[in-house]
Amino acid sequence: MSASEGPSIVWLRDDLRVQDNPALAAAAKRGEPVVVLFVLDEETSGIRPLGGASRWWLHNSLASLAKSIDDLGASLVLRRGAAADVIPAFVDEVGAGAIFWNRRYGGAQREVDASLKSSLRERGLDVQSFHANVLHEPWTVLTGAGTPFQVFTPYWKASLALGDPRKPLAAPKSLHGVPKVGSDELDEWQLLPTRPDWAEGLREAWTPGERAAHDRLEHFVSTDLHDYADGRDHPSEDGTSHMSPSLRFGEISPFQLWHRLRGVTGGPAYLREVGWRDFNWNILFHQPDLHETNVHREFDAFPWEKPSAKDLKAWQQGNTGIPLVDAGMRQLWRTGYMHNRVRMVAASFLIKNMLVDWRVGESWFWDTLVDADEANNPANWQWVAGSGADAAPYFRVFNPELQAQKFDAHGDYQRRWVPELGTDEYPEPIVDLKESRADALRAYELVRQSGGRR
Repeated sequence: MSASEGPSIVWLRDDLRVQDNPALAAAAKRGEPVVVLFVLDEETSGIRPLGGASRWWLHNSLASLAKSIDDLGASLVLRRGAAADVIPAFVDEVGAGAIFWNRRYGGAQREVDASLKSSLRERGLDVQSFHANVLHEPWTVLTGAGTPFQVFTPYWKASLALGDPRKPLAAPKSLHGVPKVGSDELDEWQLLPTRPDWAEGLREAWTPGERAAHDRLEHFVSTDLHDYADGRDHPSEDGTSHMSPSLRFGEISPFQLWHRLRGVTGGPAYLREVGWRDFNWNILFHQPDLHETNVHREFDAFPWEKPSAKDLKAWQQGNTGIPLVDAGMRQLWRTGYMHNRVRMVAASFLIKNMLVDWRVGESWFWDTLVDADEANNPANWQWVAGSGADAAPYFRVFNPELQAQKFDAHGDYQRRWVPELGTDEYPEPIVDLKESRADALRAYELVRQSGGRR
């Protein structure tokens, strides 16, 4: 049997779906038996290990995907290790003639994929990668000078000028599986928390998986999309889509969102946020160390303060004495999610009232958010800090009291998550908002005057 006649491997990563999956569609079209593979790679240098909440989501999403693949007639095979080692060994194990995957945009991931594509093609395999998980790939949306955009609005205008993204692909009607291929047991990966099991709130709030993602989308369209532009700012109304974790794990594609929402009232405002996600991936593509390094390097000289363990814990657990911040941080800990407006407020409080390096907060969100991805999470933290692309100016400090008055005027969100408000049990603020804001602005002014030099 020649290599070209062997089975097709579909290597899934952040694309845990059977609908609109170009790699899976290509394998089905090729006509050979198909084996679907997921590799848990926590070993390759430069690939960031998942946080705890993301591991919980991944476990459940893989369990859902395995059933979908099984229903089509194939099976989902799980393997663990460095992809550069696992993939060639698996190719030999199944006698593969082809391997298909959907492209990734992080630096270390691209290096792994490019190396494997080259080496496997040299061995005679049909190796193809596909555009699947962003509306427009980073190298396709550039300024007139051929450089990456640093400001979102012109980026989005240029994206829209490219026309409608491609239409979503249907799921294969069936797959011819490869029998007797060994797989790791999902439970053996120990992605779920056990001692202690802190995921009760996640289980109450979420159902991971492709079918649940589409159910959430349709609920959003029928209930909140029409008022999205205004409703998304009010956390007690929670007029957001809750699609972010499904986008992060690829249970639904941005192409599916685009073609479902573009002609619906409220759709353009929502799709602009999908465009912001694309923009952040564009930033990461050109700066792979985004979670470690300031986009604007003058912030390297910023005099961050090392927080006391007590104060940092107060922020993490929602005991700062600032009700809106505390409500958001408690929502995060309980559900693995925080309303977007409150994320900005909580991040601003840590960075600009506590003078804590944005990387500390980014790391906490990475561990506790079910939707933490390697582009959005650091890019949004840098946006709040003022150090990122198209960032809010450093002197823009979100006043959590004013934000609460404007967006949670009746206090419903705050009381839900901080029920002891107004009693002696609720702590005094750990910082004075006015004084700490002034301290932050003085620190920024020193950096500005020095030109970012230490």
